[in-house]
Amino acid sequence: MIADISKIQFNKHFILFSVLATLCLFPVISSPIALVLGFTVATLGLVPSQIDIGQLTKKLLALSIVGLGFGINVDQAIEASSANIGLIVGSIFSTLLIGMLLTKLFKIDAKTGHLVASGTAICGGSAIAAVAPAIQANNEQTSHALATVFILNSIALFVFPLVGHALGMSQYNFGLWSAIAIHDTSSVVGAASAYGDEALQIATTVKLARALWIIPVAFISALIFKGDSKKITVPMFIIYYCVAIAVAHFLPQFDGLYQNLFFASKRLLVLCLFLIGCGITIKTIKSAGYKPMLLGILLWVTVATVVLAYIQFNPS
Repeated sequence: MIADISKIQFNKHFILFSVLATLCLFPVISSPIALVLGFTVATLGLVPSQIDIGQLTKKLLALSIVGLGFGINVDQAIEASSANIGLIVGSIFSTLLIGMLLTKLFKIDAKTGHLVASGTAICGGSAIAAVAPAIQANNEQTSHALATVFILNSIALFVFPLVGHALGMSQYNFGLWSAIAIHDTSSVVGAASAYGDEALQIATTVKLARALWIIPVAFISALIFKGDSKKITVPMFIIYYCVAIAVAHFLPQFDGLYQNLFFASKRLLVLCLFLIGCGITIKTIKSAGYKPMLLGILLWVTVATVVLAYIQFNPS
């Protein structure tokens, strides 16, 4: 009898989850709304327990990013990345340095603080996932850092477009700002997509150029914490993304197909944001703890403010 009730509940939850997930593939659902829907479903306990949300999100997010590569202009991508290499590198290492100082000041666990700083400096959850095994961080340290970054990352999806419009930022400048100052690729692309296609192209290319620094930062982290540099992993979606850009550049006769793939990938990304929302609950927020969260907020506000000021006073 209990098994039958559980099965009925699972079916109801699965149907509701599937309907909402499918709606996210259509323009009727925007990126912020998708995130809120996911959070609401998770808070109400309606996420089917049999679905591995984390794994599904990871795979679909990688697929959507690769698909976005087909809509990127290679000349614009090279120009945007090379023109801002100083800003990218400077923001990464200054964030790590400030993070180290604040970690000591607030007496936060060193590995937790470093993971939060790494996630803020490079690309959120992906950076934390790469650095954690390299410094031999335990599950608690990793989960606290992930919770902190995911929460702030979600807030950025709402805040950044509002600030961009309020300041009258150009598509290029907003794309650059979001690429440097928002943690995860998912919210960078989500925020930039809501701002405009040019912002999306700039944000995606600069963000993934920033993400390439996962490898050297993870290696340096392993040396600092005397961890295992052999456990450093390379995010393969970055390589496939570059391949997609190259294909679109050297085979322009299929431009119609590329544009369809680009559009489909943007919608798939909205679905990913819904899934990310499904992984954020009140319990997740509480588990972060106030010290890692305080560290994350101070780092994030500092990076966002300094980079914004730099861009505004050095317009492109």
